Amino acid sequence: MSPAMLKMWVSLGAMGFMFISIIMIYLSRFKIKNGVLKFISALLAYSFMIVSGIVIFFVVFSGPTNE
Repeated sequence: MSPAMLKMWVSLGAMGFMFISIIMIYLSRFKIKNGVLKFISALLAYSFMIVSGIVIFFVVFSGPTNE
């Protein structure tokens, strides 16, 4: 697999993490009533968002590939 394709799949995975985190934040704010589950889902959601932001940052600023 070429480096460009690998960067594409990594960035798509990071966008998937962002989508999952949006769904989990919505659920933790409006649908989940249990305080412990609300905290755990919000913590996971924000963790996914931070990880995906870091991954996208590195993919974008790593520059273009030569292939």
